[in-house]
Amino acid sequence: MSRLASDRIVGVGLRSPHVQQVLAEQPRVGWLEIHSENYFVTASPARQQLRALASHYPISCHGIGLSLGSADPLDTQHLSQLKQLVDEVDPIAVSDHLSWSSVDGQFFNDLLPLPYTEEALELFCQKVSQVQDYLGRQMLIENPSSYLSFSHSTIPEWEFLHQVQQRTGCGLLLDLNNIYVSGFNHGFDCDKYIAAFDADAVKEIHLAGFTIKQVDGGEIWIDTHSQPVSEPVWQLYQRWVQQHGAVPTLIEWDLDIPPLPVLLTEARKAELIIKQEAKHGQVIT
Repeated sequence: MSRLASDRIVGVGLRSPHVQQVLAEQPRVGWLEIHSENYFVTASPARQQLRALASHYPISCHGIGLSLGSADPLDTQHLSQLKQLVDEVDPIAVSDHLSWSSVDGQFFNDLLPLPYTEEALELFCQKVSQVQDYLGRQMLIENPSSYLSFSHSTIPEWEFLHQVQQRTGCGLLLDLNNIYVSGFNHGFDCDKYIAAFDADAVKEIHLAGFTIKQVDGGEIWIDTHSQPVSEPVWQLYQRWVQQHGAVPTLIEWDLDIPPLPVLLTEARKAELIIKQEAKHGQVIT
């Protein structure tokens, strides 16, 4: 992510309803994040559009299909397609999730939580190292949002992720909305979670909105990416920038996708926080 200029620090997630408008209007935005798997087919119209976009904007490749926490071996075809995409686009970052989504080659339409045990840690680290070796570059691992936990977990999630970073040399993609959502669902302190990491290892931040669902007389918070960023998450972000300076920041919006100007307005909010803190002496990293 160090290739971004200081005035291009905030990006948005590129989703299909906005592609033609972004191509035609080339709005002011620092960078674009794609879901890698949507662009695997070399001769597809989507890949052709990506080539055009990459001539105007830095691109980040965010994956959802490596299933790094699964006991299944890595999918060699998936890895090959990812490497071909990465080699062609030369993205500013390649990322995936602290999760799993496959068993015996069958994939689920979700990013599922891991049991936080030493055995799972060793397996996950092996997968991350294999992917980094294959791609010939560092990847970023994103912290999950979750709604249940395993009773036999022995390692706090933040320590598990910290150990993944330390053992593999990967970078961290810190999703502040995921931390806020999971903090409510599991009862942990968001600031304690964030403080567990070496700030220099955090190469990207995600900001998004969530949905509250009523269940059995209580409520659960769900990371839907279907709302504006909540005020408490903005406050988490401002504290991060105050303490550590700005890192490349993404606005995500995946469901109930609004008109592009709404998404860009959220990006401007992040830019404003960065500018305000820069006046107080913080340095953009």
